[in-house]
Parts: sequence; C-alpha cells; structure tokens
Amino acid sequence: MTEIIRMTSVEPILYGVVKIVWLDGYEAVVDLRPVVAEGEAFAFLRESPENFGAVRLADYGHAIYWVDDKGDEIDFGSDSLRRRAERQAELLRHAS
Repeated sequence: MTEIIRMTSVEPILYGVVKIVWLDGYEAVVDLRPVVAEGEAFAFLRESPENFGAVRLADYGHAIYWVDDKGDEIDFGSDSLRRRAERQAELLRHAS
C-alpha cells in the first residue's frame, strides 16, 4: 500500500478551480469544473461561486471538502486530485 501524499493548502482561484500545495512541494492549479458540472452530489457547488469558494482542507491534508446546507460533506481525496493535477499539467505541456 502506498502512502497518501498529503496536501498543505488549498485556495479557490475562480469558480471550479483550486490551487493546491502538497507536502512534497508540488503545486498545481486543478480544474474541477468538468466534475462539478454534473451530478446531484455537486448541486450545492453549482448554486453559487461563494459555495465553491468555501473550500476547506481536511485534517491531516488527505482531502479538500465543502459542507452543504444540510451539513453533508462534498470531498475530493488527495490522491485523485494529484492525479488530476498531473494529467492537466501534462495536457498543458503538450498544448504549448
């Protein structure tokens, strides 16, 4: 089993996009717009940019999350965010 690379910070850049820093120093801007654009689970985040802007870093840095009006958490794990960040960075390198 591999160890989860923890995050040290998250900040919203614009609606659907966050900047994340991982414990190993890797920094990336991660576009979550394709994910949150669909599905009932993400309806709260689509309601307003302010909802998305309330992103939080979970204890120990294993996830980022939001708390909706019902008190339910919407979260993304560190590993999946790191894979998404690296794929998006690779796409940008190829497009340049």
